[in-house]
Amino acid sequence: MVTWAALRHLRERRLRADRRFGVRLLASAAVAAVTAVCFGLLLILVEGQWGPLRRLDSAAAQRLHTVALHHPAWTGTLRLLSDRVWDPVTLRAAVAVLTLWLLYRKAWRLAAWAAVTAVAGGLIGLLVKAVVERARPALQDPVAHAPGYSFPSGHAMTATTSFAILLLVLLPLVPRACRVPCWCVAVCSVLGVGFTRVALGVHWFSDVLGGWLLGLAVVALTAWAFEAWRADVGRSRTPVSEGLEPELTETSPEPGISPR
Repeated sequence: MVTWAALRHLRERRLRADRRFGVRLLASAAVAAVTAVCFGLLLILVEGQWGPLRRLDSAAAQRLHTVALHHPAWTGTLRLLSDRVWDPVTLRAAVAVLTLWLLYRKAWRLAAWAAVTAVAGGLIGLLVKAVVERARPALQDPVAHAPGYSFPSGHAMTATTSFAILLLVLLPLVPRACRVPCWCVAVCSVLGVGFTRVALGVHWFSDVLGGWLLGLAVVALTAWAFEAWRADVGRSRTPVSEGLEPELTETSPEPGISPR
């Protein structure tokens, strides 16, 4: 028999859960807003050719280019990482495989989130490049070449969105003891991508920073939308450390409830 005290306790638990969800959802929206504002400010500084930023870009490009010219083995390693390991085609292929696996698992909405985030990130990056039309660094004796415009860095943006997708989808399947190393690998990879592009002389530092910020904004916005959907269907919001959908680990759905 259910007592009034038990009902009141259940109601209070639900209210606390709702408040926590609201705070976390607001935090997700705030992250998206802050990164979008930071990107917009950076874009204004790039378009306005702000002196301090130009000097920072030039100094970083010249210093790293000098190192690349005098250390061929180091430059070859950077090319391998940039053009093979962290190449946008490789990362997008990894996300495509993940999306197909999610479809196989009948995780329809999570698969849609992964696909939309990856495609939206790529299209937005191309659109901004076409609007800004920033030229790439013109260095003497270049060690690498890249086509197209410079701002934002497509490599940096693709790395940000791709590693975020992989982490937020697969974290529920990773043992807790291995989650911190996974985060470290993802963060180091995203930072490493940006470094290789500047060190190879095909991007300015501000290009890479713009790619990171824009990629983070795209992921934050789509993740916010996904979490809002979870609230609409009555599911609790989960911490970032648990991934977007912890139910992915379930082998069978609860009676009467679709896990996806």
